[in-house]
Amino acid sequence: MNLKQSIEEIIKQPDYEPMSVSDFQDALGLNSADSFRDLIKVLVELEQTGLIQRTKTDRYQRKASNNAKQSKLIKGKLSQNKKGFAFLRPEEEDMDDIFIPPTKINRAMDGDTVLVEVHQSKGEHKGKLEGEVKTIETHSVTQVVGTYSEARHFGFVLPDDKRIMQDIFIPKGQNLGAVDGHKVLVQITKYADGTDNPEGIVSAILGHKNDPGVDILSIIYQHGIEIEFPDNVLAEAEAVPDHIEPSQIEGRRDLRDELTITIDGADAKDLDDAISVKKLSNGHTQLTVSIADVSYYVTEDSALDKEAYSRATSVYLVDRVIPMIPHRLSNGICSLNPQVDRLTLSCQMEIDERGDVVGHEIFDSVIHSNYRMTYDEVNEIITDQNTETRNQYSEITPMLDLAQDLSQRLIHMRRRRGEIDFDINEAKVLVNEEGIPTDVEMRQRGEGERLIESFMLAANETIAEHFDRLEVPFIYRVHEQPKSERLRQFFDFVTNFGLMIKGTGEDIHPSTLQKIQQEVEGQPEQMVISTMMLRSMQQARYDDVNLGHFGLSAEYYTHFTSPIRRYPDLIVHRLIRKYIIEQSMDRKERNKWEALLPEIAEHTSQRERRAIEAERDTDELKKAEYMVQHIGEEFEGIISSVANFGMFIELPNTIEGMVHVSNMTDDYYHFDERQMAMIGERQAKVFRIGDPVQIKVINVDVDERMIDFQIVGMPIPNRDRGQRPSRGKTIQAKPRGNSSDKSKDDKNGKGGRGRTKQKQRKGKNKRQSDQSKGNTKHKPFYKDKNVKNKARKKKK
Repeated sequence: MNLKQSIEEIIKQPDYEPMSVSDFQDALGLNSADSFRDLIKVLVELEQTGLIQRTKTDRYQRKASNNAKQSKLIKGKLSQNKKGFAFLRPEEEDMDDIFIPPTKINRAMDGDTVLVEVHQSKGEHKGKLEGEVKTIETHSVTQVVGTYSEARHFGFVLPDDKRIMQDIFIPKGQNLGAVDGHKVLVQITKYADGTDNPEGIVSAILGHKNDPGVDILSIIYQHGIEIEFPDNVLAEAEAVPDHIEPSQIEGRRDLRDELTITIDGADAKDLDDAISVKKLSNGHTQLTVSIADVSYYVTEDSALDKEAYSRATSVYLVDRVIPMIPHRLSNGICSLNPQVDRLTLSCQMEIDERGDVVGHEIFDSVIHSNYRMTYDEVNEIITDQNTETRNQYSEITPMLDLAQDLSQRLIHMRRRRGEIDFDINEAKVLVNEEGIPTDVEMRQRGEGERLIESFMLAANETIAEHFDRLEVPFIYRVHEQPKSERLRQFFDFVTNFGLMIKGTGEDIHPSTLQKIQQEVEGQPEQMVISTMMLRSMQQARYDDVNLGHFGLSAEYYTHFTSPIRRYPDLIVHRLIRKYIIEQSMDRKERNKWEALLPEIAEHTSQRERRAIEAERDTDELKKAEYMVQHIGEEFEGIISSVANFGMFIELPNTIEGMVHVSNMTDDYYHFDERQMAMIGERQAKVFRIGDPVQIKVINVDVDERMIDFQIVGMPIPNRDRGQRPSRGKTIQAKPRGNSSDKSKDDKNGKGGRGRTKQKQRKGKNKRQSDQSKGNTKHKPFYKDKNVKNKARKKKK
């Protein structure tokens, strides 16, 4: 029996479950490099013949027959794209995402749980699988933020979230007094059905869209982030004393005589970590990381705890911080302010000359911070060796020098084991009191920042290893190995820079990616390659199972050091208290946590993603507003991405804009996917990722958060003023909505009540037909001057 027959026999077994390449190697006893290559060839051949198909988790499953696919309904979540199409994310783990064209979404909304029928595409993508939404099981969107538009007898809200393709109908008397241009919050009372749009009531008016601060407020509400704390939560916070009683110190290890400092940004108010470093007699270094004992004040199942769980994280936006716990606690009794006693949980580590932790203790404590240091001050002391600053802080300068030496040892230890240092540029948008961006400055990552990062990593790893070895219920911060397909794409990408990576992308060690970083360090393409490498990674998340941390090349990792702003850290503190301090974890309590932790991990991971999206949205908005002030100016940037419709250029301040291919007028350019480059047809001029270019800002669309650049020296083709080119072949300048959507005049008909309203629908159907053909000249009637003028004449 040859290799192909052996694999076919395995696949045809009734109990066959999808297998990876490694699984096939083990099952067939294949160990050599030659046998591995033969295995890959056979799997590719079987995939091409249709016997198997590779899943998104890089496993090979039996390929179902076309008939089975046509009749099977698959359950999953709808992920809508603002261009109109969507993907189904199936509940079955090994299933690939299913493409759903705009005409087959059938009034479902982003995030809905739906049943989708899968069939062979008959259109442009003939032969490929696509789906059609047949049933909406649960609705995800319950409220919408958007701009209110008023008609004569009703109103509509145009959602800010471009993935929501349907305008929301507001019946007469349900607009809370909103007028044209108001940003509003709408509660959906009825979902789209047939020809009707969703229906809702205005529950809050955020302000006019042009009022200062309303843009950020809209993003906050769009993501469902609560700003104000409920009264019972504030009452509990007010009841917490603002000082420590002697009785609260009893039983804690007293570290108040230890030289202790905090190091944070100059504008930080919630100081949750403090450090103390000293040399031991055996030549090792003792590092004590003391973290605010938030769990002492935010007790289990209290109103404070329930609200903290709901929020799960503080959210840091360009003009404000939305805290996880009230400021009275986060900036008060829980903040490790200087010259006051504070309750803490401490992780004390003994670290040898190689940077390895050779001993540790975890305990509750009380500290008295001696100095509140900023990163700038610490950098002046340990990096700049500024004499004036060193003299000013002469009491702690020796400890900071020792801390710097320890930090370097920890960094070298992590590099030895293969840590990937994604030293990506980050920018901070500065805004004035009215929310207008005044500057975009780079975030500094000096030795002071790296020092604190190293110490916090050491504490997090030590805590995680301690509890993993106890084999007790716990919550971990995990970062799984990248998907092999994404790694293969990344490996293909770096060949454009002369880097050849051997291997398949399966079971790869982080040190392989670390070596790529070392090869390009200091080169023009360094930042682009680091960014593309980061995009190939999976997203870090929380889990009750220790899966390790790929990026850190760490076997154990958790979050212990920021309980003021992250709920998982608060849970870690609570478990430390139960396991180590109170020793109250009996079988009943253990069973409770085994049941709770998976749900906590999933919820906090989702809330973290929500916060990241809100932070990114506000950054992109303000960056676009900032570039409006610089239209017509020239900058030097670097090509960060290339696609068939153009190139993205990143400026030194991280602002990214696009040069559309139609604006590359000195030649006819083709997109070369393998080289990730634009190549001129006549002159063979090449624009590659990583190349520096001189650009001019020619247009900014703040609503879409899109910035258009032009290569300096290339004239812009003649277009109507304000007209922007399409951003790709899949994008058409069409009104937002599925092809089955009805515009506002149709909603006035409410599904066809009355002869006049039927006439309105006829015009809308013509509009839909034109849209499906790419004709997008029509506007919704309430914005179409021609329609308005006709209505005025008729009235006269």
